[in-house]
Amino acid sequence: MGSGQIFVLAIIGMSTVGWVITTWVRARHGYPLENEWSGTATRTDPSADRKIELLSNENEKLLGQLGRLEERLAVLERIATDPAERVARDIDALR
Repeated sequence: MGSGQIFVLAIIGMSTVGWVITTWVRARHGYPLENEWSGTATRTDPSADRKIELLSNENEKLLGQLGRLEERLAVLERIATDPAERVARDIDALR
């Protein structure tokens, strides 16, 4: 085998190893995988769309809870920083 053939095989080997490493990194970090012929490969997990939908719904629910907690915290901060007479007056007004 000549040095030219070894050089060609080395280039083919390096490009294959690079492709394998790139695909592994993309799959590990959740990026879409690229197919050699059609661009982006489709998901193999049929429940992935359902999982994404459930996580999106949970995210919306948690954002709503966070908003309500921020409002409550603002009220508690106002109560803690307002003068005692004003708080007592507000409580008396509620009775």
